[in-house]
Amino acid sequence: MSQPFDPLTAPGEPAGRLDIPLVVDLDGTLMANDMLWETASRFLSQHPGRAHWLVRWAAQGKAHLKKELWAAAPVRVERLKYHAELVDWLREERARGRTLVLASASHGDAARAVADHLDLFDVVLGSDGRRNLRSDVKAQALLDLFDGGPFEYVGNSRHDLDVWRHATTAHLVSARRSLAARAASSSTVGRTFPTPPGLVRNWVRALRPHQWVKNLLVFLPLLASHRVGEPAALASTVMAFVAFCMAASSVYLLNDIADVEHDRIHPTKRARPFAAGTIGLGSGWIVWPLLALAGLALGLAVSVPFCLVLLVYLLVTAAYSFALKRQPVVDVLTLAGLYTIRIVAGGAAVGVELSVWLLGFSGFFFLSLALVKRVSELYKTRESQLAPNGRGYESQDLELLSSYGVATSVASVLVFTLFVDDPGTAQLYRHPQLLWFAVPVLLWWLMRVWLLAHRGQMDEDPILFAIKDRRSVICAGSIVAIFLVATLYPG
Repeated sequence: MSQPFDPLTAPGEPAGRLDIPLVVDLDGTLMANDMLWETASRFLSQHPGRAHWLVRWAAQGKAHLKKELWAAAPVRVERLKYHAELVDWLREERARGRTLVLASASHGDAARAVADHLDLFDVVLGSDGRRNLRSDVKAQALLDLFDGGPFEYVGNSRHDLDVWRHATTAHLVSARRSLAARAASSSTVGRTFPTPPGLVRNWVRALRPHQWVKNLLVFLPLLASHRVGEPAALASTVMAFVAFCMAASSVYLLNDIADVEHDRIHPTKRARPFAAGTIGLGSGWIVWPLLALAGLALGLAVSVPFCLVLLVYLLVTAAYSFALKRQPVVDVLTLAGLYTIRIVAGGAAVGVELSVWLLGFSGFFFLSLALVKRVSELYKTRESQLAPNGRGYESQDLELLSSYGVATSVASVLVFTLFVDDPGTAQLYRHPQLLWFAVPVLLWWLMRVWLLAHRGQMDEDPILFAIKDRRSVICAGSIVAIFLVATLYPG
């Protein structure tokens, strides 16, 4: 087991059992992410209303900030993403009898928790709340530890250059060529652990462009009002779609950051970039607000009402990410509302007054699909005997949620039939009676979705399932064809 060690007060210790001890950095080296961002993300996810505390703690110094964050929101070190190749090499060195030292700018308690979990290190050095063990401070601590004797150092960033200047060998993890060149100028370069390729691909995955299909709902008011042929209205809706895609991607980033601990133990979500450590949490905290602001700026160019609706969407989704998703039933009502907000936004973009039938249908229809998603998650939880996923549901809730979902799906079809029978509908379509053919198609699709969900054969997101499912695509095409014939057929 690791031994607690305070580099600022404890005397130096002997070099170890082999000639030269091996010192390893933690943030970005041994683990993929940064402990400061890990604890900050966990704190903000658990206490979003206390974000101003970070400013107060940071005003007293970075070391103090790290201390307070670890005390307020310690992360589960067993769920962190570690550099597997480096860990394997360290185990080999430890088996040879080499002294291993973990030297981190993270708070000492955090570093010791990691060391205890990995059971690799003889000595642990970390920040103590007063001084930040980084750069030249870390270098001096290591010189004191080894009485000026030789040591090798494994690092990953420019802050490690001060340490590499005193090390006999510099081992590099995920280092850029420029950093490797600077390290080689002052020390002998030993092992290198390259960065996994695909940074751009990982960012694309994090933004989830496949989810943008949901934002096509902003076109629904334009289509329902039969104004597709108006260039200005079409251009406004296209801009609204792009703005919503930016806002939605910002929310996906925020949601993945807030959910990172749960995602790391999920059978499929653990491959997401933040959970897998292929994108740093710090980068996510920078990019998501920039995307949100860009979406709002473009939304303002569409219209003030649309921008206000988009702002409501961002606020509700932020509330969902931090709190509402953990409230049973409230979470699915929120998800259904977020789909409906897209339709409201489309109406605001072109100045269309939305039908009460359209809003009613949207509310029930998307509430049913949100319940499909929860039922699918609970089914997988029950089958795999996994722990609950933090949504507030238990496995025994599956049957009750299924009954809610089937009821709301039938209610959505009922609202659709009332829309077809409404006298106002006859004024919009040349042959409104043809719309009745869409009723059995819609009802069949919803019942099939629930049948698959009950069997455990439904993906967690029914929208994405529908995109990939041939029968669902045929159903959607049939309904679109029915509406086109009802609108355009001259006979």
